[in-house]
Amino acid sequence: MPNLHRRAFLGLTGAAGAGVAAAIAGFSAAPAWADPSFADNPFTLGVASGDPLPDGVVLWTRLAPDPLAVDGLGGMPRRVVPVTWQVAEDERFRRVVRAGVERATPELGHSVHVEVGRLRPDREYYYRFRVGNQLSPVGRTRTAPAYGADRRRLSFGFVSCQNLPAGYFTAYRHLAEEDLDLVLHLGDYIYEGPAAGTIGRAHLPAAEIFSLTDYRIRHAQYKTDADLQLAHARFPWAVTWDDHEVENNYADGTSEDAAQSPEDFLRRRAAAYQAYYEHMPLRRISIPHGRDMRLYRRLRYGNLAEFNILDGRQYRSDQVPTGSDDPSRTMLGNAQEKWLLDGLSASRARWNVLGNQTVIAEADRDPGPGKTLSDDNWSGYPAARQRLFDGVVERGVRNMVVVTGDAHCSMVADLKQNFDDQSSRTVGVEFLGTSITSGGDGADMDGRGTEWLASNPHMRFYNAKRGYVRCQLDHRQWRTDYRVVPFVTEQGAPVSTRASFVVESGRPGVQVDTAEA
Repeated sequence: MPNLHRRAFLGLTGAAGAGVAAAIAGFSAAPAWADPSFADNPFTLGVASGDPLPDGVVLWTRLAPDPLAVDGLGGMPRRVVPVTWQVAEDERFRRVVRAGVERATPELGHSVHVEVGRLRPDREYYYRFRVGNQLSPVGRTRTAPAYGADRRRLSFGFVSCQNLPAGYFTAYRHLAEEDLDLVLHLGDYIYEGPAAGTIGRAHLPAAEIFSLTDYRIRHAQYKTDADLQLAHARFPWAVTWDDHEVENNYADGTSEDAAQSPEDFLRRRAAAYQAYYEHMPLRRISIPHGRDMRLYRRLRYGNLAEFNILDGRQYRSDQVPTGSDDPSRTMLGNAQEKWLLDGLSASRARWNVLGNQTVIAEADRDPGPGKTLSDDNWSGYPAARQRLFDGVVERGVRNMVVVTGDAHCSMVADLKQNFDDQSSRTVGVEFLGTSITSGGDGADMDGRGTEWLASNPHMRFYNAKRGYVRCQLDHRQWRTDYRVVPFVTEQGAPVSTRASFVVESGRPGVQVDTAEA
């Protein structure tokens, strides 16, 4: 059980409410279930790990023998349940190196977050949980290299936008077969609407979700997917959200639904944030404090790569018609913006990676002299984008690569300091990754792609098939492979590499590496 000083505990209580804060500290008002016994498997939602450090990693599970129970409790009694965990060097657990007991509380939906320490850097480990006489599936994870280590190679994948009714998560089964050190999830892990689709994967509850009970059921429904469970169990993940984890296109405390009062929306946001924490392998720094939750953070992989995981939803200014250059408008909020630029300036890594939610390159859809831009991505926040790009130049940041989700398509762009002047400095590269299923089967090209490529000379590639992105990097170059499936509305789709791109260290801009592009 984690130790928490009394002052810190009281601070959590004031911010998050006594029940959640106490549960986080390992306490609960509920009675203990000293000798739990289950008729059904309590590990229906699988296992996961996340946020690797050189000496440890977060392990996650949630006890839910009836994961879709209408009360959102997953079939669990309102009791505190002791859950044993183990970490081993081998898959058969003959060499167990760490073990302990964590208390699963009803206040946090009987989720378990174990921050394991005292592991060796850059090592593969296996983990599992036990409750009563039931054993969880075995997960595999890997710690990060030591902070000063000369890590020669790194392979990671990134994904986003997995709408359950829109298709099967086949891409995750293929992702699980890759040889990766890390997976980034860049947002839209669930969708909040009532969609039913046409393939028998209708959302539960069968309505738009608003309460903690609703969000717990929706997250649990997604987590029951076998392909998603497999990908979680195979690699450590680093997650962040976009909008659909709460509500489409929300901005800070503002709902897009004018009929929803600010007070009601903030209650909804608090419920959504708590359910998100309950279902993700996140550290205590991300414990929700009522309607607020710290999600931006940094992961280091020796001297090779530094990942800046961003939160482009919680602190942003409200959307306005595009074209506003009001310098007070922000995408990240002042604190996160400063944290990001200070971190990029101090980084000693060869590659500086931004895990980003929405398209950061200018994405004009008007091939003529005018501009048609989205108000929900960075083009709706041009002053904030310019502060970031100017800050990168002024601080001498090299090898910045932005990986992005949200748009349900793949796109590659050079990031220009001034998009109106294509001869201006290239400050980095953006790799936009497609959705897992959102948008259905997709196509190689669509109307938006035709408009983007005609209107934005800094864009080098577009594709609207579904899949994931694989990145392999060393000290000399970064290689990105767009891995796509031909369909998601049926099961069993194969995977192929649609296009590959290379960025050379110290040489801004992207190069096409395969003829398919």
